[in-house]
Amino acid sequence: MKAPLIGICRHRLVTDGQGVTTLVAFHGCPLRCKYCLNKQCLRPDGVWRQMDAQDILNQAMVDDLYFKATGGGITFGGGEPLLRSDEIISFCKLMPVEWHIYIETSLNVNRRHLEAVTPFIHHYYIDVKDMNPDIYRQYTSVDNSQVIENLRWLSAHEDVQKVTIRLPHIPDYNSEADIAESRKQLEAMGFIHFDCFEYIL
Repeated sequence: MKAPLIGICRHRLVTDGQGVTTLVAFHGCPLRCKYCLNKQCLRPDGVWRQMDAQDILNQAMVDDLYFKATGGGITFGGGEPLLRSDEIISFCKLMPVEWHIYIETSLNVNRRHLEAVTPFIHHYYIDVKDMNPDIYRQYTSVDNSQVIENLRWLSAHEDVQKVTIRLPHIPDYNSEADIAESRKQLEAMGFIHFDCFEYIL
């Protein structure tokens, strides 16, 4: 099965994974963030290529030595990569066993997608936006109840050392106090690694 991609970006260094990584960015996202960084993933004409797992592997194999030497591998992003859980699993079954798999996700997907990929993921980068339902809805136009449910499931079934939670300051939407409250709730779930930063508009 071929999946729509918005791009493949090689030679990324310690930005979304260990060592040298290649970002595979899927088209499609359930969110409609006001400051979306990848609007291409939402546009019908934003598809760069349609590729299946073997196609993606063929593209990535050129950096096999870099991945093995640095402990790097593939970062799946987008858009929302978990919407393509079947394709991710197919890829993981084909790739060299030495490669690592990282994922950048909002977790705003049906839990079956998360459960399916969990055995293959070495590290998760989760952009929760904000834990406050009203702030989340105002910023993304959707509800975050599924995100919270998935976070609870992940904390109960996965090593929290493998999870980095991204907590952005979103101008005009949340405050430092909101971020602190989000972190407090996430720490209560057991998460310990956080990436706090500010959106630069």
